[in-house]
Amino acid sequence: MINTDHPIRIAIAGLGFGESVHIPASLSNKNIELVGLWHPRPERLKEVCNKHNLRAYETWEDLVNDSKVDGIIIATPPAPRYELALEAIKGGKHLLLEKPTCLNSEEVKELQRNALKRNLKIAVDYEYRAVPLFMQAKRIINEKKLDEPYFVKLDWLMSSRANPDRPWNWYSDEDSGGGVLGALGTHAFDMIHWLIGPTHSLSAINSTSIKQRYCTQSKTTKKVTSEDVSISQLQIKSISNNLIPVQVNLSAVTKQSRGFSLEIYGSNGTLILSSDNQNDYVHGFGLWFSTKEEVLKSIQPDSDLSFSKIWTDGRIAPVARIQNWWVQSIKDGTPVIPGLAEGLASQIVCDKIKESNSIGMKLEIN
Repeated sequence: MINTDHPIRIAIAGLGFGESVHIPASLSNKNIELVGLWHPRPERLKEVCNKHNLRAYETWEDLVNDSKVDGIIIATPPAPRYELALEAIKGGKHLLLEKPTCLNSEEVKELQRNALKRNLKIAVDYEYRAVPLFMQAKRIINEKKLDEPYFVKLDWLMSSRANPDRPWNWYSDEDSGGGVLGALGTHAFDMIHWLIGPTHSLSAINSTSIKQRYCTQSKTTKKVTSEDVSISQLQIKSISNNLIPVQVNLSAVTKQSRGFSLEIYGSNGTLILSSDNQNDYVHGFGLWFSTKEEVLKSIQPDSDLSFSKIWTDGRIAPVARIQNWWVQSIKDGTPVIPGLAEGLASQIVCDKIKESNSIGMKLEIN
C-alpha cells in the first residue's frame, strides 16, 4: 500500500537515456525518492550507483520483488521492454515507459490488460506533450483560434544516422525495434493525435537508404533491416468528425537537414512549430501563429506553462514534468495521460505504416 503523504519510491532500468535524463529529472522532484537502478552490465550498474549513492539491483527479479519500490522507469532499448514491463506489472509496479512502448500493438494491449486488472498507472514518456511551446500550440487549437484544420504537415528530417560509418546496433535491426518509426514516428503520431485527432486511414512508403553497416561486435558488415526514411499520408478525424489530410515525412539520414517542422493550416489561421536544433527537445523551438490574413507572429508560452526549472540539457525539464504527472496520478488514483491508451494509438499507426508499405495499399484504422 502506497503512503501518499511520502514521495513515491522508484527505480530506473537502463542507463543510456535513463542516466542522462531520467536520473537528474527524478532527483529534482520532491514527490519522487529514487532508490535504485538496474542495468544488465554489472560494471556499468556499479559505477552509476556509486556515483549517486543508489542501490544496485543485480537482477530484474530482485527489483520487481522489492516491496519498497512503488514504480519503475523502464528506459532500456525497445526489444526487452515488453517482457520487463509485463513482469513488473505482474509484480504490482507502476511504470513509466520509454517509447516505442513495445515492438507491436498486440504487446501494448497485453500490458494494458494486465495493468487494468491491477489498477496500476502506466505512463508513456511522450515528452513533447510537456514542452511549453507544444502546450501553447494545444491551447491555441483548443480555443479554436484556427477553426477547422484544412491540412497538417509534419517534417522531421534528422541526420543522426546519415554517416554510413556509424556502426550497426539495435537501431539497425527492425526486429529489435530499430528504425525511424520507433525513434521519431511514435512521437510524431502521438503529437498529431493529441493536437488534432485520431488516425482514420493511411498509406505509406518506407525505405532503407544505408543498407549495410559495420558491426563492431561481430567484426563483419551486417544488413540494415530497419527503415531510415518513412513517408506517410494520413487522414485524421477532427473534433467535428471531418477527415483532415496529414503528411508526415520522417528521416534519420538527411545531412544538413532542417530538423523539425509542424505546420497546421486552418480555415481561420496558421500555426507553425519548428526547430533546427537536432540535439535538444526545448532549446531552439519556436512557435508562430496568425489568424486570417495577418502575418505570422512569434508566440511565447503562457507563464503557467513555463518550466519552473531548466537544465543545460533541455530534454530533462519536459521529462521531469512527465514524471511528475505520473507520480501525481499514483498519489491521486487518477488516470495517467499520456499512458498506454496513447501509446497504443501511436503504435497501431506505426504497425499499419509497415503493413501499408509492404502491400502498397491504403489502410483504415478501426
